[in-house]
Amino acid sequence: MKLFKLMLIIVLTSAFTGCEKKDADHIRVVLDWTPNTNHTGLYAALEKGWFTEEGLTVNMIQPPEDGALVLLGSGNAEFAIDFQETMGPAIAKDRDALPVIAVAAIISHNTSGIMSLTGSGIKSPRDLEGKRFASWETPLVTAIMREIVVNDGGNFNMVKMIPNFATDAFSALQTDIDAIWIYYAWDGIAAEINGIDINYIDLGSTDTRFDFYTPVIAANTNWLKKNEETAAKFLKAAKRGYEFAMQNPSEAASILLKHAPELDPSLVMRSQEYLKTRYQGDAVRWGEIDPSRWGRFYKWMYEQGLLEKDIGSGGFTNAYLQ
Repeated sequence: MKLFKLMLIIVLTSAFTGCEKKDADHIRVVLDWTPNTNHTGLYAALEKGWFTEEGLTVNMIQPPEDGALVLLGSGNAEFAIDFQETMGPAIAKDRDALPVIAVAAIISHNTSGIMSLTGSGIKSPRDLEGKRFASWETPLVTAIMREIVVNDGGNFNMVKMIPNFATDAFSALQTDIDAIWIYYAWDGIAAEINGIDINYIDLGSTDTRFDFYTPVIAANTNWLKKNEETAAKFLKAAKRGYEFAMQNPSEAASILLKHAPELDPSLVMRSQEYLKTRYQGDAVRWGEIDPSRWGRFYKWMYEQGLLEKDIGSGGFTNAYLQ
């Protein structure tokens, strides 16, 4: 496994030699997936010239599948979009830990949950008994599903965990599964647009421990130590971009579509409208991470054996936010 990881890092490093950092003000940002409304603030800052105003040249990079943290930790990017739930294991390793840290929350609260068609009758976690759930087959997903089903009085052993090979959530729901984990800002909004009646179980509302931060902007800690001022400039411009998206969702959506014309315009517009009040939410400023909420989720992960050590509220900093 260690040899595989080493080979993966070498391959990814070679793949991105064309994006090598030329100086401290050249910033590479690895996305977690293809461009979507989670990223609008960054594209707005790019389009409006706010990164340039800070003296920065910013390149957006699309990663290999699940490769953002690897690229970031190996020094082939300065920032990456990732998730609190996947950063935890990478940070908590006693050996081979990646030098990464979260520096801003893109969305203030978890907007993911379990979607099913209304005909399935799944209105609460215990209703998943006897139903087929499309799982990514990770220990984390299994532990969360077990927790919410059991806490709702259900028998988790009766939930049929089916491998999730779906690329389209709705096609999957209409064939061989009954429920699937989605991000409402994308698949939930798509259901609204297409007039598909769904039931939705919001994870953060079901259990406050699962109101984790997803997604976040992460940074390479080795780079941060030497470039604190540059990091603050980057987040200052990013903050302007997300504040712009909050105040001007339609124009911000148009900017995203300019950079990603393959996206469905109606979905982007509606998704942007949905997220405009959720980027900052009830936080005192965009990007702010609450230590208690951050640590509460990691404490649960540690208690479930999902982290090698108890990292408490470690793995993030608000120090670079304006």
